[in-house]
Amino acid sequence: MPTTRRTQQERREHTETALLHAAAELVVEQGVRSLTLARVGERAGYSRGIVTHHFGAKGALLERLARTTQTGFVPGLTDLPPGLDRLLRLIDGYIGALGEAGLMHRAFLLLWAEAATASELAPLFRERDEAFRADLRDDVTAGITDGDVRPDADPAEVAVAVVGQLRGIGLQRLLTPEGITTDTLRHSVTDHWHRALRTP
Repeated sequence: MPTTRRTQQERREHTETALLHAAAELVVEQGVRSLTLARVGERAGYSRGIVTHHFGAKGALLERLARTTQTGFVPGLTDLPPGLDRLLRLIDGYIGALGEAGLMHRAFLLLWAEAATASELAPLFRERDEAFRADLRDDVTAGITDGDVRPDADPAEVAVAVVGQLRGIGLQRLLTPEGITTDTLRHSVTDHWHRALRTP
């Protein structure tokens, strides 16, 4: 039976996926400061030159890793219109995903935590967090317009509080996975925000 040869684009995507996976493993095992292009190449079974060819420098690799690890954290939201329902589904789905956090999810949370003291990560994660808050602000604003969210709710303050809570739960889950039961927590946190935001 003849084999189908992969196209150059498919080979490139396969290599980049392997390199990002290797980078995520190193971040989870040893932290971002231990990450070098040479170590990523070695872990993935390639040379440092391949890593440089695909990403250029460590900063570009970290940026790509951050974007990749955050993508799809909560599936199923893309087609939902902004509003209270999408906000609550995001909260529920985010905490639920923490209960099954795979390598990429753990790497993202560790990168996010290290961004507070790592100058190469700080600008990127400021941008990523602002994009997250912007989506949440849109949900609260749309909910107010729809009449589902109380009119005195401040979209900016809600966004900051929700991001802080979700990221904080994620970090606690990383530190003490046996002490954080997301199955019940996801429902109580979602219910809290429903009661806090809904129109009386």
